[in-house]
Amino acid sequence: MKFTNGFWRIRDGVQIAYATEVRDVRTEAKRFTTHAAVQRVTRRGDTLNAPLISAECFSPAEGVIGVRLTHHSGKRRKGPEFTVAGVEGGAGEVRTVDGVTELTSGPLTLRLDRAAPFTLSFRDAEGRELTQAGAKGAAFATTDQGEHHMVGKLALGVGEQVYGLGERFTPFVKNGQVVDMWQADGGTSSEQAYKNIPFYLSSRGYGVFVNHPGKVSFEVGSESVGQVQFSVEDQTLEYYVVAGPTSKDVLARYTGLTGRPALPPAWSFGLWLTTSFTTSYDEATVMSFVDGMSDRGIPLSVFHFDCFWMREYQWCDFEWDPDVFPDPAGMLARLKAKGLRISAWINPYIAQKSPLFDEAAELGHLVRRANGDVWQWDLWQAGMGLVDFTSPEACAWFQSKLKPLLDQGVDCFKTDFGERIPTDVVWHDGSDPERMHNYYTELYNRTVFELLEKERGQGEAVLFARSATAGGQQYPVHWGGDCWSSFEAMAESLRGGLSLSLSGFGFWSHDIGGFEGTPDASVFKRWLAFGLLSSHSRLHGSSSYRVPWEFGDEAVEVARRFTLLKHRLMPYLYGVGVEAHRTGVPSMRPMLLEFPGDPACRPLDRQYLLGADLLVAPVFSEDGEVEVYLPEGTWTQLLTGETVTGPVWRTERHGYDSLPLYVREGAVLPLSADDQRPDGDWLDGLTLLVHPTAEPGYARTVTVPHQDGTTAATFRVRRDGDTLSVTAEGGDRPFTVQVAGGASATGTGEVSVPLT
Repeated sequence: MKFTNGFWRIRDGVQIAYATEVRDVRTEAKRFTTHAAVQRVTRRGDTLNAPLISAECFSPAEGVIGVRLTHHSGKRRKGPEFTVAGVEGGAGEVRTVDGVTELTSGPLTLRLDRAAPFTLSFRDAEGRELTQAGAKGAAFATTDQGEHHMVGKLALGVGEQVYGLGERFTPFVKNGQVVDMWQADGGTSSEQAYKNIPFYLSSRGYGVFVNHPGKVSFEVGSESVGQVQFSVEDQTLEYYVVAGPTSKDVLARYTGLTGRPALPPAWSFGLWLTTSFTTSYDEATVMSFVDGMSDRGIPLSVFHFDCFWMREYQWCDFEWDPDVFPDPAGMLARLKAKGLRISAWINPYIAQKSPLFDEAAELGHLVRRANGDVWQWDLWQAGMGLVDFTSPEACAWFQSKLKPLLDQGVDCFKTDFGERIPTDVVWHDGSDPERMHNYYTELYNRTVFELLEKERGQGEAVLFARSATAGGQQYPVHWGGDCWSSFEAMAESLRGGLSLSLSGFGFWSHDIGGFEGTPDASVFKRWLAFGLLSSHSRLHGSSSYRVPWEFGDEAVEVARRFTLLKHRLMPYLYGVGVEAHRTGVPSMRPMLLEFPGDPACRPLDRQYLLGADLLVAPVFSEDGEVEVYLPEGTWTQLLTGETVTGPVWRTERHGYDSLPLYVREGAVLPLSADDQRPDGDWLDGLTLLVHPTAEPGYARTVTVPHQDGTTAATFRVRRDGDTLSVTAEGGDRPFTVQVAGGASATGTGEVSVPLT
């Protein structure tokens, strides 16, 4: 939200007061509070009829410093609140020398000079200023309409770039944009977002998390071109500056505060196929799809039933449509006999025609208006109500309706929607409706995820979720929402996914081929390669099927090629997933995460790294022409063995069975011998594909995980002169060492391969 009219003036109808002069500083061992006047105080009379802005400064965890700006502190906080982890009693240490108060937490220091105009300076371990809340950096604004906003501003350095703020489909670098945190079902081609995360990452090696679940308005170098401004309609604004020094360090610390992603089960990394949305289908249709994939040699891991598995006008009653699926338990058993997992679509809305509506209303499990009426509307489902997940009893009731599906054989749920949440309602726990609008999805996805963990066991729970807010990364997987079936929408989807990855989300997917409309064969085939080189891969559409043979024989070949490739890559990909689970560093990584010192990588949003070592550049054209940037080092095309030395920009042309897929110099890729499933025995016939550097001291360590995330085997790779030696620790089965473009050898324990 903008408050000024250019640099000099304030907007009509707005009054704004800036923290100007420090009046006192109260210190404790691990925190301090300062009170700032909003004008210069030259005499005692200036302290009358004038407000103060309080700034509480503290550290919840090492490397993180929080600032809580308050005008009037008496407002009752109705919630909800983000869950923020931290050290009991706080971290950091406060000291004051010569009127300068500093709070230091790990590599981050906040500095306040009492003698200077009000300024909060954030500095790294070397004393370099990362950012500051300087002149006009803390304020409150009121309007003639009675609104009260708290405002924070942090400086942007020359050339500094800002990323994140959720799954945003607008330009990847957020500088110059106005970004409002407000959940909306806006598709992938607008400024609206399904996943609004009030956290941004700076190219200078720090991040900022605004700890407010309601509407946070960001002006990213827009209202004031040299600052990021964030404001909330409230009396208090709390934000955390998160230290690096690297972007990976920032994400690790941020997800340490808001929650690390759960590790999805290995089977979920395989190919998912759906009924699509409004298409006509029954068990015969489903079986024809499943058998058609098998007959064409395309391994399938999950089959998903979209909305119309239930009766029309009755979403959600969690009952199979008996006219279409008269024997659901038998059908699921028949699908499982083919080795498939089952996913079912749900949403948190209860249609009036559903028998569950009256039940939920009578039990008080639906959100109500202030007069006690159940909140209803006809958008999406006729007369639908909204489950009130602020009520523990409503959560348990909702879970009780899902459990019979799990007993039938359903393995996971697509938790659709969660964005269209009204603000003219009363919540069971008294939550502020404005704050609950964004936060609702956290309660919805958590309720379903916890049921899956309870019934299927930890490590087996997985969602396909559309909406999220800060903390939602704990309940993977999330997909990119409703996109068109075009190359432009394909690029939009990738841009949104990379933005989400820099917002703390470790796993992400999208609708291969696009959701709305029907893709032409060229779009579908190009999207297949991209989709099967994402952390999770799903074929899904709206009004048309997405089975590959609908798009020609070549599409079948492309689907088969990249599905088999993904299965072979699973020991590597699952290791990347384990890293995301343990550290918060995402599976699909914008180039800047791995190459922060290369300025050419900072704006790149049409290529990414899958883990640390595999560079993917999807092709967004029918003719196969694609630009790709390779940073410094030697890169090897995984599909052809061609080597390229960077840094270099390349324009390449690829057939539908190919794309730029480069392995980083020094990488060791563990490859499965089993290309038929994602969750096979990875140590059975394992190959280590080694891309050694030329340095004599080359050494790498790579682990192959068990499917619970623990380590199954560790391989230590080293160069001894003209020989590559690999030692295995754990696991006593034979493995093969393949030097890229060179010799190979197989053995147990220790294997040596000549490099020349």
